[in-house]
Amino acid sequence: MNRPCRNLAKILLASLLTALAGHAAAQTAYPNKPIRLISPYAPGGSVTIVAHMVATKLSESLGQQVFVDNRPGGNTIIGTEALAKSAPDGYTLEAVTNTHVVNSNLFPTPYDALKDFVGIATVCSAAQLLVVNPSFPAKTVQEVIALLKAQPGKFDYASSGNGTTNHMAGEFFKLAAGVNMQHIPYKGGGPAITDLIGGQVQLSFQAPATAMNLIKSGRVRAIATASKSRISALPDLPTFAESGLPEFQAEIWYGILAPAATPKEIVNRLSNEIAKAVALPDVKKQIASEGMEPFVTNPEEFAALMKADFVKYARVIKDAKIKIDK
Repeated sequence: MNRPCRNLAKILLASLLTALAGHAAAQTAYPNKPIRLISPYAPGGSVTIVAHMVATKLSESLGQQVFVDNRPGGNTIIGTEALAKSAPDGYTLEAVTNTHVVNSNLFPTPYDALKDFVGIATVCSAAQLLVVNPSFPAKTVQEVIALLKAQPGKFDYASSGNGTTNHMAGEFFKLAAGVNMQHIPYKGGGPAITDLIGGQVQLSFQAPATAMNLIKSGRVRAIATASKSRISALPDLPTFAESGLPEFQAEIWYGILAPAATPKEIVNRLSNEIAKAVALPDVKKQIASEGMEPFVTNPEEFAALMKADFVKYARVIKDAKIKIDK
């Protein structure tokens, strides 16, 4: 081959390599297709509310649709197993609460709650509210305790499912107050609150995001908040501490997970985008309107939080002798 031909071949090869490199970059640019955000609960609960809030803002900042996929059942295990089995490419995420680490302390799960996932960021936190059907005769914490002691086992409390944060809150309350009430698990906050309104169950611990509008409309009645201080969205609602039960507190964190092998650059980008979203005035306003507080952690901080809660709930479940027949 003469020199001009060799030069032409080199030019063509260089052009081809450049084109291939550009094509590869285009193929791997993140994100270049819609992102699925799993909510492991039925629609209507607080986790789904937070998931939609995150999805809306990420859709705007990433330039790709982020859609919420409700996958209820199995005490959140169905949705979480779907995440564990997803490709670790940043296109499948999940919105979770403390329940994620509670589950593995209650029954076998088809995944490791810590090793099989990477925490992207927490978004917000909330104290749980004790809410009752409007026909429930007790109006204060002390009246609730007196009624439950007078008729042990007669009244039912609803939760979003076995092992969920409101299930744990109900069991903690029973221990702290020395009362007995029956636990009725549902497949999410929405179905639980529906039966509470209908009178099939009498009490429930619920996140403000689930219960706020129902409280204001009178469809359920709030008794107290399990927070250290009163919440701004319901300033007249007393805390359990103010009501004579200072040892009882029950709070929830909400966060976003990805499969464990998700590239660090994708995890960090999503974490940064979530942090920026939570700092926006309209998001802060929405979080406050749902009775929650902004609570943002980076991946390293979120990992430490999950590990600490895993240990904490293991101890509490053991001390309370909580067992689930799954």
